[in-house]
Amino acid sequence: MASANSAEPSGPEPDYLPSSVRGAVKILITGPFGVGKTTLVGSLSEITPLRTEETMTAAGVGVDDLTGRAGKRTTTVALDFGRITLNSRLALYLFGTPGQERFQPLWDDLSRGALGAVALVDVRRVGESFDILGRLEEQRIPFAVAVNTFPDSPSYPEDELRAALDLLPDVPILHCDVRDRTAAYDLLIDFVGHLHSTAVLELQP
Repeated sequence: MASANSAEPSGPEPDYLPSSVRGAVKILITGPFGVGKTTLVGSLSEITPLRTEETMTAAGVGVDDLTGRAGKRTTTVALDFGRITLNSRLALYLFGTPGQERFQPLWDDLSRGALGAVALVDVRRVGESFDILGRLEEQRIPFAVAVNTFPDSPSYPEDELRAALDLLPDVPILHCDVRDRTAAYDLLIDFVGHLHSTAVLELQP
């Protein structure tokens, strides 16, 4: 399977928006620490994403829980940023949030003006997602839960997962290996379709 960091986009990289683009929408990619937000933004972005990752040091011992994340060496300290041109008139900006609680004030700033959010969840650590989902509900940001399918993730029926996360019936539950560019795009298409069907997003041709 191709890694988001190694897959090369076909053709020249579109650094600049087409002159026909007249509007933009903002989508949050959010979730707890180590759930795959940076990887998902990298999989989706048509430009080289802006990343603010720093190497994790001994100062994080006892603060950032690395249980089950033995290979994690960096963490986002501000945001990840990517872009997708949805059509000739509309662009989508992706803002990946930091996952640790100490960055909550920054999370609040990044969420302003967001049309919706993709909330990544690791089913091996469901409890870590409660705070993020609660914030989205408090700020009334439409969102979908996206289960990142790690290689050793167990599989649960949707009704059990919905109950465990205490989700309302209108919150979609999607599944994706965020390392897979095609799967990531399928996830985004489903989410944009959800926003369109609920009249949150109007897609102009």
